[in-house]
Order: sequence, then structure tokens, then C-alpha cells
Amino acid sequence: MPQLGVFYQSVKTRGNVVFWWVGDENNYGNVFCAFEDSLMIAKGQVDIINIVPPDRLPDNKHAIYLNLKTLPDREQDYELMDKLYSYLYQRALELKETLPPAYETQLCVGNDSSEVANNQFFIQKGYRHLKSLFTMTRDLNEPIAKQTLHEQFQFALWKMESPQEETEYLKLDAEIWPDATIGSKRLADNKNHKLWTSMVVREGDTIVAGLMVWQEEDQGAIEDVFVREPWRKRGLAKFLLTAAFEYLQSHGLQSAYLMVLTDNDSALSLYESVGFRKVQEEIRYCIELK
Repeated sequence: MPQLGVFYQSVKTRGNVVFWWVGDENNYGNVFCAFEDSLMIAKGQVDIINIVPPDRLPDNKHAIYLNLKTLPDREQDYELMDKLYSYLYQRALELKETLPPAYETQLCVGNDSSEVANNQFFIQKGYRHLKSLFTMTRDLNEPIAKQTLHEQFQFALWKMESPQEETEYLKLDAEIWPDATIGSKRLADNKNHKLWTSMVVREGDTIVAGLMVWQEEDQGAIEDVFVREPWRKRGLAKFLLTAAFEYLQSHGLQSAYLMVLTDNDSALSLYESVGFRKVQEEIRYCIELK
């Protein structure tokens, strides 16, 4: 672990880098490290990110992601990266065997747009562009405009404390993002974050909008912002984002971030209207995992 801390600090000196931390001990089997003269020179990690729920269309695909980093002076050492990649690929195949066999699996990677050498390594391996996302941040010390709900709606924190509530959320998630469902594993991972909660707007007993929020390192994270089709353009998303800002601010956090597809103009406009600013771009690539 001390070596990992030194490695992380060295990698971060090059600027914006997508770096995965190792997680809990039960995740260590997905982490592979390379050493040279007792110095950690590279680290790779792989994990299941999306599991297609039953009864989805057959063209849906599970998603396994990997993260592979070297020391800054070894960024173009593709021989080193290839050796570590072989372990990651083999582990991805093992993880694939645990997924429902009715759907194919994509192996994906995401890097900052400035990580040119790392991106080129995967392109040379046949990875194709999947999507690009902006990371946007919001300074919570700036004024937060007060938003109000129409009296027909009710706002609440939703902790999803029972399996039935989690199932209800997963059904909602599949409705909103049918091609990239969160899945029960990632939902559980999110719920383990410090300060995690979901926020929802209901009309009667029906959830019509929601998001998740938690603390990640020293800032707030916001994810899965949604408004269901019949209730859009009523200010619900803006209300929820403002509530998330106030929640994070009340716990002493100074900033919040989220990620959004670079071609999602309506979402970009919404987030900018409540004070978010683009700070970096992540490019994701994928191959079919065979």
C-alpha cells in the first residue's frame, strides 16, 4: 500500500488522469501491479460495471472496464503495458463467466483526452471509440439559487434500505438508461460511499425524478440524474440538483462534480444553468470480449 501511494502521487503529476483506487480487500483479486527493483512501475485493474438485467433486448451488452497506468516516464513503454494487459484480459474473461450468458460482453477503457499514449495503446489493440464524457464541477461556495416544487410534487431522501426498494430503483434505471443499466453490483458500490443518499421527487406514490449523491475524496459526486418522460421540462432536475448542492454544502464540502456525455446538449445546458463548468474530457473505447 505505501508503494501504491507513491505510485499514485507520481501518476497524478502529469495532470488529468483517470486513476482507479484499489477499493476494499475483496477487490484485490482484480488488481495487478508491476515492479522493477522493488519500485511499482505500473498498475492495472478490472471490474464489472454494467450487468444487463433479464428480459432486455438481445443486442444489449454487459460492460467490464479496465484501468491501466504506468509511471509518467514509462507512458510509451508498450511492452510493459502489454505484459500487464494480458493479466487484465485474462481476469476479464474470468469475470465474464460470472455474467448471464444470454448477452455478449464489452471490454472497455476510459482515459482523459490528454492521455494520448495510453489511448493510442488501446487503439492499436483494436479498441474503437464508444463515447466521450465531460467532467463538470460546481463551486459550492458560489450562490445557490433557490428552487421550488409545485404543490403536486413531494421531495424526499430515499435510502433504498430494502431489497424491494433497490429492485424498484433498478427498474426505473432500466427505463431511463436501457443500454447502460447500473445493475445491482454498482448500486451496492455507490451505496457504500460516504454520505451516500438518493433524492427523489414523487407525484403521489410515483417516482418521477431522482439522482444520487455522495462524497468522493474531498468533493461531492452526483450521478444518475433523471426525469421520466411525462414529467420533463417542469424544473424537477434543477430542483434536485439544487437540493444536492445544499446537502453537500451542509456536510462541509466545497465542490461537486458529475459526468455527462459530450453530445448531450440538453443536459449540458441544464448543468451549466445551475453553475457547473466543464473541466476535462474522458474518452472511452471498447472491444468485444471473446
